[in-house]
Amino acid sequence: HNRHHARPNQIDADPDIAGAGIAFTPAQAAARRTRAGRWVARHQGGLFFPMLLLEGLDLHLASIRALAGRHVSRGREWWVESLLLIGHVGGYLAAVFTVLPLGQGVAFIAVHQGLLGVYLGSSFAPGHKGMPMLSPGQELDFLRRQVLTSRNIRGNRTLDVVMGALNYQIEHHLFPSMPSPSLRLVQPVVRAFCNSHNLPYHESTLINSYVQVLRHLRAVGAGITERA
Repeated sequence: HNRHHARPNQIDADPDIAGAGIAFTPAQAAARRTRAGRWVARHQGGLFFPMLLLEGLDLHLASIRALAGRHVSRGREWWVESLLLIGHVGGYLAAVFTVLPLGQGVAFIAVHQGLLGVYLGSSFAPGHKGMPMLSPGQELDFLRRQVLTSRNIRGNRTLDVVMGALNYQIEHHLFPSMPSPSLRLVQPVVRAFCNSHNLPYHESTLINSYVQVLRHLRAVGAGITERA
């Protein structure tokens, strides 16, 4: 998360566009060597939302990989995080299988985690996907780096709650430690400042943001051809 905030949408620096599942650049798509990988890249526009069903599982696995990868700095913090993660997984499974039989419990977990992935992915994607990509090593000042690569979603208070204030993605990136309820209050100031300095301030409706995301993913995958 910190690496993403430091270099949003910068190729080879932002882990959110690393291209492991979805190819975000033509180079990432062209680098696919397996038939399955190239097929996914070619059809990723249509597969994007179904693939989000696995996002929740991927985040859980990422937590485990992050802890397992700390071979040197396994101090008190590592043990606390590990115990909390074990407690979370153990408590979750215990709660499910205490009240549900095995088959229903497995079904509940599959549906719950799938919907979690779709919800999180649908909240995260509009903020940056389909926005300008920065080449490796490209340097911009902090303001332009954060504003030019981010997109806000227009809406009401309900949308603020549903998206956890990530609809104010520009303000969130400019002031990452600002409490979420304050982002909507500072938005008019940020928008006016950007306009006064001729800096594009991108806003969109939620549906149009998804259209832009899917259009970008289709464009990236369009150049992929079948390879034996």
